[in-house]
Amino acid sequence: MGLLTALFSGLLFGAGLMVSGMANPAKVLGFLDIAGQWDPSLAFVMGGAIAVGSVAFLLAKRRKKSLLGRSIQIPAGKQVTLRLVMGSAVFGVGWGLAGFCPGPALVAMGAGFPKAWGFVGAMLGGMVVFEIIERAKLTRQQA
Repeated sequence: MGLLTALFSGLLFGAGLMVSGMANPAKVLGFLDIAGQWDPSLAFVMGGAIAVGSVAFLLAKRRKKSLLGRSIQIPAGKQVTLRLVMGSAVFGVGWGLAGFCPGPALVAMGAGFPKAWGFVGAMLGGMVVFEIIERAKLTRQQA
C-alpha cells in the first residue's frame, strides 16, 4: 500500500508541477526576472504550496503516526549556519541559471525536455562530488 501511495503522490506532484509551469524553465526564468518582464504567476503557485504545506505541518505536529501508520519525522534543526546559507545560495544560482530545481527537472526530464537531462546529469554529478568531499572530511576527522 505504501508503494502505491508513493507512486500516486509522485504522479500527482509531477502533474501539479507541469500544470503550474514549474517544470518550464522559460516560465521560471520569467518569474525570476524581477528587473525585466516579470511573470508573477509562479508566486501564486508558491503561495498556495506554502499554505497547504503549513497546514500539513501543523496537523503532522499533532500526530505520532501518518495516515499509513508510519512514524512522522519533522526536521528539528532551526540553526542558520554558513553551510545552510552557502547551499541555499548555490541552489538559487543554479535555479536562476538553468530555470530548474531538482523536482521540476525530474518531471521535465520525464516529459522529454533535453535541457532537463543536462541539468539532472549535472545535479547528480554535484551530488557525487559533495559525497566524495564529505567522506574525505569524515576520514580526516577519524584519523
